[in-house]
Amino acid sequence: MGGLWAVSRTSLRSSGPAATWGSAQLANNANAAAMAASRGGIGASSGSSGRGTRGAAVGGAAAAVGAEAGARLESLPWAHTFVNELPADPNTTNVVRQVEGALFTPVQPTPPDGVPYTITYSAKVARLLGLDPTECERPEFALVMSGAAPLPGARPFAACYGGHQFGQWAGQLGDGRAITLGEVVNPATGGRWELQLKGAGKTPYSRRADGRAVLRSSLREFVASEAMAALGVPTTRALSLVGTGDKVLRDMFYNGNAKMEQGAVVCRVAPSFVRFGTFQLPVSRGAGEVGLVKMAADWVIKHHMPHLAAEPEPYLGLLREACARTGRLVAQWQALGFVHGVLNTDNMSILGLTIDYGPYGFLDVFDPDWTPNLTDASGRRYSYRNQPEAGQFNVVMLGNALLAADLLGREAATEALVGYSEVLSTTYNQLMAAKLGLKEYDRTLAQELMKMMYTDDADFTNTFRALCDIGSGGGSSSEEGGGAAAEGPQQLPGRLAAALNRGQPLSEERAAAWRQWLQAYQARLRADGTPDAERQAAQRLACPKFIPRQHLLQWAIEAAEQGDYSELEALMEVLERPYDEQPEAPAKYSAPPPPDMEGRPGVCMLSCSS
Repeated sequence: MGGLWAVSRTSLRSSGPAATWGSAQLANNANAAAMAASRGGIGASSGSSGRGTRGAAVGGAAAAVGAEAGARLESLPWAHTFVNELPADPNTTNVVRQVEGALFTPVQPTPPDGVPYTITYSAKVARLLGLDPTECERPEFALVMSGAAPLPGARPFAACYGGHQFGQWAGQLGDGRAITLGEVVNPATGGRWELQLKGAGKTPYSRRADGRAVLRSSLREFVASEAMAALGVPTTRALSLVGTGDKVLRDMFYNGNAKMEQGAVVCRVAPSFVRFGTFQLPVSRGAGEVGLVKMAADWVIKHHMPHLAAEPEPYLGLLREACARTGRLVAQWQALGFVHGVLNTDNMSILGLTIDYGPYGFLDVFDPDWTPNLTDASGRRYSYRNQPEAGQFNVVMLGNALLAADLLGREAATEALVGYSEVLSTTYNQLMAAKLGLKEYDRTLAQELMKMMYTDDADFTNTFRALCDIGSGGGSSSEEGGGAAAEGPQQLPGRLAAALNRGQPLSEERAAAWRQWLQAYQARLRADGTPDAERQAAQRLACPKFIPRQHLLQWAIEAAEQGDYSELEALMEVLERPYDEQPEAPAKYSAPPPPDMEGRPGVCMLSCSS
């Protein structure tokens, strides 16, 4: 590899294990590879301490593809339009401060004190970038994806933005623990992707934080990113999960019980990480910075919404596009029972992506007021019920920023903002019709179902999946999931009965109410006239069997903290095909949390440090 991988002492910490690499070429550093392997990284010999069976399969597949799969790490096709075309912070001092007149600050990752090791990676995301997946097996991969060594060609920066947090203006926020390495353009597809390290050290926007991330939060983000993509939801992606080999102090619930935890870094990937708050911060600072809004908008239109460039009012088109994308996104969340947990404007993507996975969660028992965020426990501003309203607030704040920058008129902006609720409603109705296997949304039928689900503590995901088995003439006609389900003592299909009342028998009164609803449901199915087999196949594509439930994530986290990544790999393998029946998958991956997990930290409630 020549000098590309030569690392000077000044690029690493002057103390700790990293410094021992000195100026040696990392590709040939057998000691670094051996140390990574001893920590369960690439080259580990056992499945329990290494990347597990899925990792081996991924590595084997990538090796079979070989160089045809894409570029090497040293030859990624960088573009760097963000740093080339937008104003940079002239002060490159990496100290916490207010950054004015700029949309980003050039900043280098801070190498960790420990020896980094690769825990897992996504071959699919590597291919999105045009990167050969076998590159993720190299010892150097953990070094660059942890910030311990520079990635050739990268021009790292932290973005400057503000935001409303829980409805209150918070001023400057920015990338406090995220450092973007730059943009890569896949030459085969033309896809534009930013690589961002989350947990790679302090930036001028870190405030009182350390810029690091812990294993549990990083693992949760890696899993969610790839699981949501498999579910068909617009999302940022994750290339890799890398352990840093050092410890990070965290107080998970802000209650004085801080402890040292294992550090980790996720390499997040997205077409762009520009947020609503990118447009908000400049206008909050007055006329001297308002021009930054136009610059940011022009950049987004040029590189991510080029179809707007020819419109007579491109900035109005940008707002309309953001409203529509956000409306569709929130509708998809609602249809899947996903709760983001922190829908602040700085956590809203201008491209309508699910971004910043912190205290997120999927509904187990259906409770419209549930929020996974401890910080939101009293007000429940971002609960499942309130997510649509939170999205509405956020697009209004974006509209206000574009209005204040004089990029559009008030009347046009108001009209554009209406598009959010229109798209959300239309999309939600379509998705719920599909989940019920209907040609058109039946509001009365759907609302009555949700009321009964709430009354009878129904598991959200499993209830809808069970309805896929219902035949239009009665009982269950599923060809998957073990064939026709026997009628239980309460005369309910077995799979549906198991999803209700936390798996316990219903009272006869409640069982009768479900039988009555099922009769109305089956009558509607017969009226539609779609053959059962055809309808059920389509219905299953709208009703996943597998989601990243909180307790599954917690099991994976607890095992990973002990150096065992087999649970993580097994979970990822199941989540790659969430709509398939996968009869070979252990039942635990589609089951609600067992009683001993319901009250566990990280399952019932999380915090923004989760």
